[in-house]
Amino acid sequence: MNNALLTSLSACEVLRAFADKVLTPTDYLTACLEQIEKINPKINALTDMAVEDAILEAAQSSKRWQLGTPKGPLDGLPIGVKDLQDAKGLLTTHGSPRLRSNVSSNDLPMVAKLRKAGAIIVAKTNVPELGAGGNSRNPVWGATGNPFNPNLIAGGSSGGSAAALAAHFFPLCTGSDTGGSLRLPAALCGIVGYRPSVDVVAHPTRPLGWSGISVLGPMARTVEDILLMLQVNQGYDENDPLSAPAAPDRFSNLPKIELKNLRIGYSEDFGGTPVAPEIRETFHKRLEAIKPRAAICHAVDLNLGNMDRVFDILRAESFHVAFAQGIIDTPEFFGDNIKTNVALAESFTLADRGWAHVEQTKILRKYNALMQDFDIILLPTVPVSPFTWTQSHPTHIDQQPMDIYYRWLALTYRGSLLNGPSITIPTGLDSLGMPFGLQILGAVRSDEKLLAAASSIEAFLAKTPETARPIPDFTTMQDSDIDLKSIVTHPPIFNSSDSSTAVKTAV
Repeated sequence: MNNALLTSLSACEVLRAFADKVLTPTDYLTACLEQIEKINPKINALTDMAVEDAILEAAQSSKRWQLGTPKGPLDGLPIGVKDLQDAKGLLTTHGSPRLRSNVSSNDLPMVAKLRKAGAIIVAKTNVPELGAGGNSRNPVWGATGNPFNPNLIAGGSSGGSAAALAAHFFPLCTGSDTGGSLRLPAALCGIVGYRPSVDVVAHPTRPLGWSGISVLGPMARTVEDILLMLQVNQGYDENDPLSAPAAPDRFSNLPKIELKNLRIGYSEDFGGTPVAPEIRETFHKRLEAIKPRAAICHAVDLNLGNMDRVFDILRAESFHVAFAQGIIDTPEFFGDNIKTNVALAESFTLADRGWAHVEQTKILRKYNALMQDFDIILLPTVPVSPFTWTQSHPTHIDQQPMDIYYRWLALTYRGSLLNGPSITIPTGLDSLGMPFGLQILGAVRSDEKLLAAASSIEAFLAKTPETARPIPDFTTMQDSDIDLKSIVTHPPIFNSSDSSTAVKTAV
């Protein structure tokens, strides 16, 4: 099998090939590195890399598989880790000038679990500055382009991870999600992004331990691979009061749910948020394919309350906690998006915070009542097709102005307020020839049921080329018209003692 075919395999297919001894981790890593060397200069998805360490780990993994003694369920799989998350020995910059020389001394607990399961941490993946916004560009590493068109955005904040998966660099990547950071870039790049319920993947480093607005989660190219990664990452941690104990095999034996038995609700705009006409058109085409095969498929009213103001307050609170003092100390190290969030937080009162708690609770209870009649809700994931990466965000959608830079993420952040599971799966291309992601919401703490339903819909849509997961044409991929690194004003500072620094020129 040639290297292009090797890198197109899913994580589960790769692991089966390791077990059958028809593929070694060394050969697979070699194929991935060749793909990275060829494509990453065009899309700039990866930041720091540890190639030499990865080659050594792959050789050790190859020996274990030869002996039939893999160290864990991910042994030998190369993965990418989002640059908001610590990975020992690699730069974790958050795309911020003040952290451009920050080499992690430890793994984030989620990353430690992946490493313990045998995953090989090859690289960090690009993000917006400090994770703020839906466009992965920053003054340390530059911008990430979409593998389907490098002139256009890959999304954010997990944009580097989404682009790396779509470009076949790795079969798995990590992500995180506050207002759609797992789902939005996954939809724009044609891969799968999953926001689990708040109790599923422990987040013991979350600054606001009792706030469930931000979660960690997996990204992959198939729902089956999402389950593989979830099985490793799920679990309780005493330092995350929102996490909960669960059976070790929670995601290894999902219920079998057939499309014909699903009770589906749908909304094209999540209660009235602006959506471009071409996205509504593509969404309804997908509904036309699904509706005749479901038990029921009805439009639902998702105008559950003042969701935008609730999100504004909760998000601003978390940004203020994280960055307010830093802006006072070193304002030159913070971009406009961060300063906007902190200023917004300082405009709110304790009474506003109390109102947001009450309103979020009302929204949840309305949603719970709605879900008595449905198994899942279908929506578009993103209200527009990808736009040029030089643009921070859309200023208007369907002729309606965006009052703040993240308002265009309402299709995803409104779901974040429910603290339940949501997923986006790739379903062909929109009318402009770019990936279209179908967003699926489940009832609160119904992760297994939602994933089973998503798997069923994924399998059905994969039967038709028009609705199957799209794959970039790597043979015709052009460079971006503007250098993706042209916006770098504070390039990374590498620690000369770090083993990864010797391979900075590899990509």
